[in-house]
Formats: sequence, C-alpha cells, structure tokens
Amino acid sequence: MKQLVILSGKGGTGKTTVAAALAHLASAEMPIVMADADVDAANLELVLSPQVQETHDFIGGQVAIIDPDDCIACGICADVCRFEAVIPPSPHPPSPSPEIGRGGGGRRGEGVRASAYSIDPIACEGCASCFYQCPVEAIRMEEQTAGRWFRSDTRFGPLFHAHLFAAQENSGKLVTLVKQQARLRALDEGRKLLIVDGPPGIGCPVISASAGADLALLVVEPTISGVHDLERILATTNHFGVPALVCINKADINPSRADEISAFCAAQGIALVGRVPYDTAVTEAMVQGLPVTAFSNGLVSQALRHIWVQIREALEL
Repeated sequence: MKQLVILSGKGGTGKTTVAAALAHLASAEMPIVMADADVDAANLELVLSPQVQETHDFIGGQVAIIDPDDCIACGICADVCRFEAVIPPSPHPPSPSPEIGRGGGGRRGEGVRASAYSIDPIACEGCASCFYQCPVEAIRMEEQTAGRWFRSDTRFGPLFHAHLFAAQENSGKLVTLVKQQARLRALDEGRKLLIVDGPPGIGCPVISASAGADLALLVVEPTISGVHDLERILATTNHFGVPALVCINKADINPSRADEISAFCAAQGIALVGRVPYDTAVTEAMVQGLPVTAFSNGLVSQALRHIWVQIREALEL
C-alpha cells in the first residue's frame, strides 16, 4: 500500500480540487482509501458526497474545572495560571461576613464576600498548574471533546475525515488519528493507495499528514508569493525525507510567474508534473458535487490525467 499526500504552502491553491480529481482517476484503476487531513477546514467531502457510516468523538486534552462549593476564593489558581484562564469572582455588595479575600485578609477589599473562581474553558490550556496548587483540592481536570472524526463511504472508496471544534487545539493529533484509521482500513482490505488531502501551510498538522508518505504532490499557484510558498513546503517534505512532485494550478493566469516556478523546480531538481489551466469547469463541477475529471474532459481534466499518470509511475503502481 502506497501513500500519496497532497500539500501546499498556503491555503486556496486548489489542493482539494486536485485531490478529488486524483481520487476519481485512481479509483478507476485500483482500490483506494482517502483521508481528508485538513481537520480545521475539511472540504473534500463537498465533492465526494460521502455517506457517514461511523462517528467518533475526539478527546483533544483536558480542561480545569473548579467546584464552586469547595472553592475558598484564595486566588492561588489565578496567580499560577499563565494563560489568564482563571476568572475571578464578581464582588457582591458589602456584607458583615469576615470571610473575604485570601481566607479573610482580602485582596479584594474589606466588606466584600468572596465567591468561587471559575475557568474559561477556551483559554484553559490544560496544564494543570491550578490543579496541583489548589490548597483545598477544589479543582479537577476533565477530558474534553475537541472534535469528531468520521468513516464514510463514497463512490470512489472509503473516506476518513474529521471536524475540529472551534478554538480547539491538537489538530496534529487528530490528523494522525484520521490517517491511522485510513491506513488500517487500506491494509485490512488490501487497497493499493491511500490519498491524503493534507492541510495547508507547514505546521504540525502538515507534519502529521506527511508522516509515512511515499510521495508528496505540492500544489502551487503562479503568484508573487508562489515560489516562497513552494520553498516553505518543499523544505518541510525534504526535512522528513518525503519525495515531492510539483504541479502549478491555474498556471495560465500568470505565465511569467509560472515560468519562475518552473525554473525554481529545475534548479532544485524537482519534477514539475503539470500545469493546470484556469477553467470555470472546476467551479461548475464543485456546484454539482463532482471532481472536475468526472464532470468534463476539458483542458483541466486532461492536465490532471497527465499528472495522475506521472504520479502512478513515481509510486510504481
């Protein structure tokens, strides 16, 4: 089983369009599995029309919880929190009760009754500093559901994809989980190719998506930052020893920039496997929920078919 990961140095280059087209072309020749590793903004499903078969929670970490009944409002948790995730209590009207501030001394002023501190779950990083420092053990750490991952069926084969909830972290961990499940399915069923639609950029999710890949296809646009974006993602794949091919999407909107990218690839010894022209057929195919290669046989589809042939040869499929 071979793994192909499709990457780009930035978002919006048409990476998912290429991934969907390659899934369509590859599935006509061999059994495949697909993984959408862009868990922060998954959209491969928009052109694959998946039927969800399984849904699973993703536990992304822990968050602190303060028990208001046990909290003595000493304020130590706020002092040790580096992320300003501890919310101080709101002062109440003056009261004769002496139980104020730090066990009676009161940094919030005399005559103010202390109430419980609380935690902002979005700001909390789960470091547990407050948990270990609380003198009355009023704080506990709870696992939090940070997202969900899915196993779906499509007309081209199984698709594993996920949704990371807003303001949640550990996207790299979720990418690893999605890829692992897709890989296990491919091995169990003897499928020959795993196509991974990777996340944009060069961060942790990209590293997770690239792990174990046999080949990376780098999708780049002919823009002012095109070479810079390509350099960034190429440095990442080189660092982790993943062989790479390059294709230029919408190459004809700026031929001089496309030539600049081509020259860069030649200087780096990286194969440029195709120049995909701009065509409104891509948008029309998306509206229909289809890969462009299944929608028409125009210049875009022809270019993508040529790219697939070279990928298949590089992977020795």
